[in-house]
Amino acid sequence: MNEDQNIEWKASWQDEYMKWLCGFANAQGGVLEVGRNDDGRVIGIENADRLMEELPNKFRDLLGIVTDIELLYESQRPYLRIVVEPYPVPISYRGEYHYRSGSTKQVLKGAALDRFLLAKMGRCWDAVPVPDVRLDHLDGAALDYFRELATRAGRLEMSVLKETDDALVEKLRLIDNQYLKRAAVLLFHRDPERFFTGVSIKIGYFDSETDLRYHDEVSGGLFIQVSKTMDLLVTKYLRAMISYEGIQRIETFPIPESALREAVLNAVIHRDYSVGAPIQIQVHADRLKIWNPGRLPENWSLEKLLGRHPSQPSNPDIANVFFRAGEVESWGRGIQRIFEACREARIPDPVIQTEPQMGIEFVFSQDYIDSARIRAGGTSNDAVADDGKNGGATKTTQETTQETTQETTQETTQETTQEKILALLRKHPGLTRKALAASTGITPDGIKYHLDSLRKSGRIRHVGARKRGRWEVIDSN
Repeated sequence: MNEDQNIEWKASWQDEYMKWLCGFANAQGGVLEVGRNDDGRVIGIENADRLMEELPNKFRDLLGIVTDIELLYESQRPYLRIVVEPYPVPISYRGEYHYRSGSTKQVLKGAALDRFLLAKMGRCWDAVPVPDVRLDHLDGAALDYFRELATRAGRLEMSVLKETDDALVEKLRLIDNQYLKRAAVLLFHRDPERFFTGVSIKIGYFDSETDLRYHDEVSGGLFIQVSKTMDLLVTKYLRAMISYEGIQRIETFPIPESALREAVLNAVIHRDYSVGAPIQIQVHADRLKIWNPGRLPENWSLEKLLGRHPSQPSNPDIANVFFRAGEVESWGRGIQRIFEACREARIPDPVIQTEPQMGIEFVFSQDYIDSARIRAGGTSNDAVADDGKNGGATKTTQETTQETTQETTQETTQETTQEKILALLRKHPGLTRKALAASTGITPDGIKYHLDSLRKSGRIRHVGARKRGRWEVIDSN
């Protein structure tokens, strides 16, 4: 027998050991045996009868709990067994909340204490009401974008989607006792960082683990963050391999877009928003990593996460709205879909990390890395598959041609998109963001990103009222 999650041994009684009982009560319960040494051998305890009378009163008065205490003997040596059941309410000892984790005891503070207290009350972080935010503070464009997604998904009745913003938010269960929940602010407020620190996504391209070449930070409501992040990743940070089937050009990214999108959605939906740190996406020449200040559900292991498991979102209200929008499923298969997409694309399985924070790392295929090496000026032999099926020189020439095309195409993708937008605005200066999105096939968030970029570079400006004005193209391109 050894000490573990539910067993603790002490050679003699000291009142500070009530911290251990507090930890057991706040976790899964446990047993404290007094009169055993660290090896588990019973050494006996003095004044056992007196302790049997005094301790129950101390536990009641200082902890507010009732325990079972037994006086037992081994080799005629007395020892005490104190059995503590898990309590449905938070238990404190002298103002501190202790928690048993593994074979250690922790004092809960900060975000960990916040999570613990909410869980004991049967609530999640995203369901807490925010008293200083009104419905008219929410972003109407973000709500309209949700309506577009939900219309395509068909998971809400059209009558609900046609209701006012106030009624829609209420139907999405984002109101508690006349107050908006935290989930509503994160999903639909223009600036959720005004209320919660670190609610953003940072993206960076790294030449090494520490050498950052360029970066972006994405903020706004969560739907906006997901859309803009995906747009940045596929237009700025990841280069597509170009191939042709006849005259049809095929663009292949190092990560299947479906897997990448699922990973971004998982990070946004399941992160721990009580921790004031952003989601981080690190892009390297051979891999992409997404770090997320989140954690596995209580008593979950990596094996359970990778296997078949029920959906248990960290932020149920946020997850529900993304489900209604058709962005995610509710069956807990997000990780499995990521692996399936990677295997179908014949790239390595991603690596999942759960400590000290949640993370997923996509490793690019060797073909993609070799192609990138040619593009960067490496030797042609690095890219030749020595399998004898194709001549080395023929394949090298073909790949070099494709990579040259890829480089030119990728570097001009963003410029080409912006030229399309400029051409539309020259003909129709009054086009709205939604109309531009419909004409270009880009999401409204992507249009906003490109309009902001064009405005910052001095190529366009907005004239007149915000809703009834027009765009003016300044340059001569």
